[in-house]
Amino acid sequence: MIGSRRRTRTTINVWPGYVDALSALLMLIIFMLLIYVVSQLYLSQTLSDRDSELARLNSRLEEISRLLALEQDQTAALEEEMADVQSSYSESLALNDELREELDEKEEQRLAQQYNAEAQALRVEDLQQAVSSAEAKLEDEEKLTDTQRAIIQQLSNQISALQDQLSRITAALRLQEDLTAEKEAELEEVGKRLNTLLAERVNELERYQSEFFGRLRDILQDNENIRIVGDRFLFPSELLFASGSASLGEQGEQELDKLAGVLLDVASAIPDDIEWILRVDGHTDRIPINTEEFPSNWELSTARAVAVVRYLASEGVPQTRMVAAGFGEFFPVDEGSSPDALQRNRRIEFKLTDR
Repeated sequence: MIGSRRRTRTTINVWPGYVDALSALLMLIIFMLLIYVVSQLYLSQTLSDRDSELARLNSRLEEISRLLALEQDQTAALEEEMADVQSSYSESLALNDELREELDEKEEQRLAQQYNAEAQALRVEDLQQAVSSAEAKLEDEEKLTDTQRAIIQQLSNQISALQDQLSRITAALRLQEDLTAEKEAELEEVGKRLNTLLAERVNELERYQSEFFGRLRDILQDNENIRIVGDRFLFPSELLFASGSASLGEQGEQELDKLAGVLLDVASAIPDDIEWILRVDGHTDRIPINTEEFPSNWELSTARAVAVVRYLASEGVPQTRMVAAGFGEFFPVDEGSSPDALQRNRRIEFKLTDR
């Protein structure tokens, strides 16, 4: 009896613990399933968005490819047109040279004929004076011999021949003057054609300038420190160089990489016979500098412009298409003396122009 009571007291009911454990396990499984379902929904939405974006990008890529093909066709047509214009321009120059040489020869001949005509006129005048003198003398003597009459007749014949020759020379001079007028008209027409060709060249360079200006402005518009004044881009010196230095910094090289990329892209489309250059102008503020390396602002501004040109050349820009110039402090964009005005005057300017 006592043993039975002991067994009754030591028996433990474990079923509630099992039930709690199973409930917790079941809740955990439900939670994991819920997370899995939510994850699948989110992943499906993400994949759907990515597919839509990929389709939009593919459509944009096809549009860009189509525009690129059109641009290539236009470029090829423009190159053919430029070749024709260049050939016509060369022919016009050759014709102009030939016309000038022929005009110079005609002018020399006209001057020679004019000189001969004047000499003949003087000779005729001398003969006429001689005849008049002889006739007067003979009249005074009131007797003419046969020999004297023969001399007078001979002189009269010579005068007639000289007069005929003078008439022919005069006619030749008039014809030469007419030819000279025609040549001058032809030269004027050639000059007009040359001026038209030059105007077309200037207009074409302006088109490439506009393209370079617009594309570079789009690329650099996020940098509020870079300013645009007229047809020039103004880079602050602090963006490219440290104070009093002509060594390019890392940030400056990054900005110049953008400029070099646009310039090389545009330059590849410019015909070789168009004489264009990229001007790189260095400017400082009015505060003088006097160091061993830079005795004045002239040296500092020039060294900075040269450093920019050297870097662009290392990026592939042709050295024959660039020029570096230093202006020191003598061409400020702000006449003030405040720190902001001084900062605006410390700059590197870029301009695409003709040579």
